[in-house]
Amino acid sequence: MPAAPVVIALDIGGTKLAGGVLTTEPRLLHRRERPTRAAEGVAISLGEVYRLLEDLCEAARGSGTLTGVGVCAPGPLDPSTGVVFNPTNMPGWVNVPLAEEIERRAGVSCRVENDANGAGLGEALYGAGRGHSSVFYATLNTGIGAGLILAGRVYHGQHGAAAEGGHVSIDYHSPVICNCGSPGCIEALASGTALARRARQAFGRPTSPEDLARAAASGDVLAARLIEETGEMLGAWLGSVISLLDPSIVVLGGGVSRIGDPLFAKIRQTAPQRTVNPFAAEIPIVPAQLGPDVGIFGAAAVILTAAQS
Repeated sequence: MPAAPVVIALDIGGTKLAGGVLTTEPRLLHRRERPTRAAEGVAISLGEVYRLLEDLCEAARGSGTLTGVGVCAPGPLDPSTGVVFNPTNMPGWVNVPLAEEIERRAGVSCRVENDANGAGLGEALYGAGRGHSSVFYATLNTGIGAGLILAGRVYHGQHGAAAEGGHVSIDYHSPVICNCGSPGCIEALASGTALARRARQAFGRPTSPEDLARAAASGDVLAARLIEETGEMLGAWLGSVISLLDPSIVVLGGGVSRIGDPLFAKIRQTAPQRTVNPFAAEIPIVPAQLGPDVGIFGAAAVILTAAQS
């Protein structure tokens, strides 16, 4: 009886590399992690990626027949060629032919996708977006990444640069300038970085989203106000997203989303008030389900859907 097909999934982050061997269902059989060591330069960080790949190839050989490798990586990148251009959190990664090199080393096809797109695809197929024809996904972390999944496929746009939702401005007169250079981007105002900055100003110490949620639940008025302000900004942003896209569901992941019910309640209250879409209140706005393994399942989704096309 022939061995069952398996795939390797790699999730490349600026701090941590995570990877796994999965069945085509997909079911996670093996999971591995390594530090990215991005600050030490491209040769070191790419070496870590290839060492993780080698480890996973060894695990795959004992689990089935390896049929492909999927990768979620920081953009900008070209998903059609698998070339990573110049991500801000990966020094020296300039025009890296990642898919080509992984194919040479693993001996199977490789597909590389922007990390937010890949995570969105994972949530659409295996997580909170299952059963929905159009999914808008956003991860609220250090920055805000987004992905648009239509009929089980990532929408890339004409040049592969679609769904950069974090760089939609909700206040173009804002004194807060985003890293992209524009004022008032939602990433600059409501990302984990922005929330941490405002919390430090309020409390005089580092405060995590979970800490804020616990403080608000205990009656801390200042913590509750920070959560409400963040939810209102995200709701205003998503109101515009809903006006533009009319998705069947909105899925939010990342560290800020772990504030939970108080944040989501404010987002759900605000979004329908900030859109022309008369059906906005019927569009679910829900937490992501795949947790810390979203990048692994997203990378698996990238290679598995490529094999089906």
